[in-house]
Amino acid sequence: MRGRNLLDLLLLAAVWGGSFLFMRVAVAEFGPVALIELRVGLAALFLLPAALWRGKLPLIAKHWKALLMVGMLNAAVPFLLYAYAAQSLGAGFLSVANAVTPVWGAVIGWLWLGDRLAWARSLGLMIGVVGIVVLVWDKLNFNAGGTGPAVLAAVSAPVFYGIAANWTKRFLTGVDALANATGSMVGASLALLPLAIWFWPESPASLQAWIATILLAVVCTGAAYIIFFRLIANVGPTGAVSVTFLVPIFGVVWGAWFLGESITPSIAAGAAIILAGTALALGLLKRRA
Repeated sequence: MRGRNLLDLLLLAAVWGGSFLFMRVAVAEFGPVALIELRVGLAALFLLPAALWRGKLPLIAKHWKALLMVGMLNAAVPFLLYAYAAQSLGAGFLSVANAVTPVWGAVIGWLWLGDRLAWARSLGLMIGVVGIVVLVWDKLNFNAGGTGPAVLAAVSAPVFYGIAANWTKRFLTGVDALANATGSMVGASLALLPLAIWFWPESPASLQAWIATILLAVVCTGAAYIIFFRLIANVGPTGAVSVTFLVPIFGVVWGAWFLGESITPSIAAGAAIILAGTALALGLLKRRA
């Protein structure tokens, strides 16, 4: 991987790792629904000028139904789940839980589209599940005030990313990446708008919460999409998705540095096991001859 692409990879990992930090900062004042509406809405406003300049609006209009579904599966629902979980779980925990996303993409592709699931991918799934169990074991408390529901939300979000990836493959193959990103963000923002109006916070949010929300939307969503699609074009999908291995590192570090979160043994062990399973699922670890 050349220097420019490696820099993009590190930058993207740092940005996406920071998204969990910004959610932790802003969700207490905005609430999950309003925060995610702002995230996808501001990201859509950030991407729309580029889509307009490159003449992608007719393509978005042509595929609006499929793009709306991608917006729900790839943004609205998982973002909401993570925002809900961020009310009681740390940024490091959330970033590690997110690392299993490529495994779910492979499994859902096998179940839905009949994609070949080699022995390595099957083993990777099982290892990833073990890692999730290790990660959440000490947090599955469903008593009043417990973090059990938040944990379930956090580990469910990657499933929707996996569905979205295969939906895109099934219905949007050949559609421009910028059109996909812009259309899905617009669709997600329109879908969430009625709920956001209903759940809009009564008290004005602080400047700190607004800054975190704007950074979450513009940098961690809009700009991150541009970097990600540039990586796909330059190094291919497998190389681009290797960012999955770096996001938990930055998520844990940002959470510990800025929020004083502790790096517990379960987070460290769960991250190691999940990343090993993900590496198998992506074909990055192959059986030696």
